[in-house]
Amino acid sequence: MPKVTMSTKVAANADQLWKTIGGFGQIADWHPAIEKSQTDGERKGSVRSLTLVGGGSLNEKLEEISPSERIYRYSIISGPLPVANYEAVIHVRDNGDGTSTVEWSSEFDASGASENDAVAAIQGVYQAGLDNIRKMFGV
Repeated sequence: MPKVTMSTKVAANADQLWKTIGGFGQIADWHPAIEKSQTDGERKGSVRSLTLVGGGSLNEKLEEISPSERIYRYSIISGPLPVANYEAVIHVRDNGDGTSTVEWSSEFDASGASENDAVAAIQGVYQAGLDNIRKMFGV
């Protein structure tokens, strides 16, 4: 089962960063590939429906959320990515110096593509989001 872990440090404290990216339904506010996000809540079991820039959609389920720890875990229900059994975690850590680090990690099985292609697709999604977060907050 492939794993992908990527992170970036930003010039914002963890509470500021979490306020922007910590809401399960807020991903369209910071990820450039997401045109629109609709969710039925911010609790375990909530589902978000994402409209992708250029067409297509993705449905994801919130598996766990802990605002006090600035972490949430979600799974993909359906969508165009070449993965199955996908579970991911977004975690914001305070660096203690006015900066913070966001880590985005996942495990999944490749589906309809080679393992290398599936990993590259997920890395591309994460890189686009992390790059935009850096643009929003600075390094």
